[in-house]
Amino acid sequence: MKITTGIPAVNRAEAADLYWEAFGEKLGFVLGPKYRALVFITSVMRSDHGICAHDDDGRLLGVAGFKTMHGALVGAEFHELRQVFGWVGASIRILLLATLEKDTDNERFVMDGIFVAQEARGKGVGTALLNAVAQEAKTRGYRQVRLDVVDSNPRARALYLHEGFREVGTKSIGIMRNIFGFSRVTTMVRDV
Repeated sequence: MKITTGIPAVNRAEAADLYWEAFGEKLGFVLGPKYRALVFITSVMRSDHGICAHDDDGRLLGVAGFKTMHGALVGAEFHELRQVFGWVGASIRILLLATLEKDTDNERFVMDGIFVAQEARGKGVGTALLNAVAQEAKTRGYRQVRLDVVDSNPRARALYLHEGFREVGTKSIGIMRNIFGFSRVTTMVRDV
């Protein structure tokens, strides 16, 4: 397995597909239908805010995104949403997405999503990506990595706990659970 920072141009569409596979259930109401979501994700994906895992034949196995003061792997500016969803659609979507937005952190490096191809799950790809994120954080001068995990994803939470993350807080999203399909978000940190 080869881990690299940055998403190669040849993998953009595939990375968008994997992103949607991982987060489409949560974001489907807001970014759907799927064909529009994929257009949007592909157009806004910041290649420089992702770390990729490829197999020895060059197939994309997974991606871990991170967030900095300069952007996120998949961020949503109004004008970018408008290009895909129109004025009204963008206005509604920007408000809904704002409820999920997490800020950057001056103290901790923010991991902003991890997604692994179904056929590669359980084979160490997630662990390798988490370790690469920790190394990226260390390279950038951070002492900790921060991430959020939703209550509807116990498998991810278990991986994070196994890899040395600890829970530092949980918050409810209230009525927005009806839109996003989860009720609580737990913030976790790991020393690097």
